[in-house]
Amino acid sequence: MCILCDKGFPQSHAGSQLGRRDFLKTTAAGGAAAGLGLFAARPAAAQGDDAPEDSGGRGRRYIIRGGAVMTMDPSMPNKGEFAQADVLVEGKKIVAVGPNLHAGGAAEIDARGKIVMPGFIDTHHHQFETALRSFLADGVLINDGSGSVAGSTTYFEFILLTFAPKYRPHDVYISELFGGLAQLDDGVTTVHDVSQIHHSPQHSDAAIQALFDTGRRAAFGYFESAGGVAGNQYPFDAPRIKKQWFSSSDQLVHMIMGGEVYLGNQSTDDSWRIGRDLGLQVAAHILSPFGIRPIFDSLAAGTGGNGNTGMRGDNLFIHMTGMSDTAWQRVKDVGAQVSIAFPIEMNMRHGMPPIVRMQMMGMEPSRSTDVEVTMTADFFTQMRVAMNLQRVVVNQMILDSPNGNQNLPDPRNWELPQTAVQVPGPFPFWPTPPAGVPAPLTTRDVLRYATINGAKALRLEGKTGTLTPGKEADIVILDATAINVAPVNNVPGAVVSLMDRTNVETVIVAGKVRKWKGKLLDVDLNNLRRQLENSRDFIFNAANIPADLRGPFGKQ
Repeated sequence: MCILCDKGFPQSHAGSQLGRRDFLKTTAAGGAAAGLGLFAARPAAAQGDDAPEDSGGRGRRYIIRGGAVMTMDPSMPNKGEFAQADVLVEGKKIVAVGPNLHAGGAAEIDARGKIVMPGFIDTHHHQFETALRSFLADGVLINDGSGSVAGSTTYFEFILLTFAPKYRPHDVYISELFGGLAQLDDGVTTVHDVSQIHHSPQHSDAAIQALFDTGRRAAFGYFESAGGVAGNQYPFDAPRIKKQWFSSSDQLVHMIMGGEVYLGNQSTDDSWRIGRDLGLQVAAHILSPFGIRPIFDSLAAGTGGNGNTGMRGDNLFIHMTGMSDTAWQRVKDVGAQVSIAFPIEMNMRHGMPPIVRMQMMGMEPSRSTDVEVTMTADFFTQMRVAMNLQRVVVNQMILDSPNGNQNLPDPRNWELPQTAVQVPGPFPFWPTPPAGVPAPLTTRDVLRYATINGAKALRLEGKTGTLTPGKEADIVILDATAINVAPVNNVPGAVVSLMDRTNVETVIVAGKVRKWKGKLLDVDLNNLRRQLENSRDFIFNAANIPADLRGPFGKQ
């Protein structure tokens, strides 16, 4: 079942769903020393410093005491926000939330001075690209003919067409595992892994196994084989994958069908039909640079594919940049979900992230990190960028409103006209916001996008996204006593505007403690990193791309 175990490197899978029996069986078969594994035994801790024993196990109880709790569930008392409260967990579920809970003999986690909230949810992340991190930090989507560093070192040509076809199943596994653990360390407890690396069934199985082995909640996005590698079985391997890996609804990992609409009508028909026959969500990248707008209009009209593929509430659309008013209205009418990747869209020329349009239509997005070849998958960065982008647009709309906002379509001058209209009062260029302009995003807004909206986007709102009794315990405990945060005067403001990965002290997935007091449990990161570096070296050599720490080809 495990790629590395099969290669003679036995894994303990302490944080996964494989279990000890499978690990011992693989160790005996491989005959290799356990010290070669990527997962390590939990280091000894001082008395009283251990995480609750067997957390997440049936009947196991512990209580998180005295933290500032943001449940993200406005239907709860105090609209789900408590200056100081407790969270009681039994097995994998939340039992109660509130001040001064009675917990009998339950183990205790001291959360005084900490912020307790749901784990973050990333609804679009290409984890197979972890070995290529930062390669495209200066690049854009498609070669633009300019000869510039950005315009010639591009995602489509290099990541999808040059590197991706060279991946072996082992390369898929190690990138998926390392990238998943990195986000788990960051407090991202759920991911939609948009996997475009399905050159063979073995590649698909490697990606799925890594998601299970990471030990966090995930949606496996079964997308195409990047580069169209000969022998790939997309999308027709989907029924086998669903039956083999996702026959149970009571597991951390489930499946989403990828159905890119720019691959041609037949591919759209096949992928969307198979996904819907299997009862899966159907997801697709929707952005104007790939010529998708007229295709998307056909889908909105119900004439997409070969004439019988249309939008439904089971769709998850990623980016949604540059689409028509008619298509947007159809997305809203059918109740499809939208995932926005603010930093990537801004950096890689996808088009303006459509947050203001969504607000004006009464819609809200989920958040996605997209690709680490260009930008970090850190969710604190994601939240800040989302808030800053929306606010710069809306604030300028307000400032320009007395002048009719006539400059907004012209990106060369979004500032005041040379002869600007003044408004009454002591600040002649500080108008009252006019009707129809959305309010600036708040820290609570972007936290909602990052938690419950993500759960809704992945059809997981019954399990996660809020700290509601009865849901599974996907929880992060954030250190608010740290030098970059203290003193706290605004809890949601502290999380969004001040915190970073170093403040993520404890991470819990389905009741199981995965990160404790700042350290991932049961993981040998040094060994993992060596495996990832070896994989990186193979991919670069196979693609005949020189490795140069100055950047692609040493360009300045």
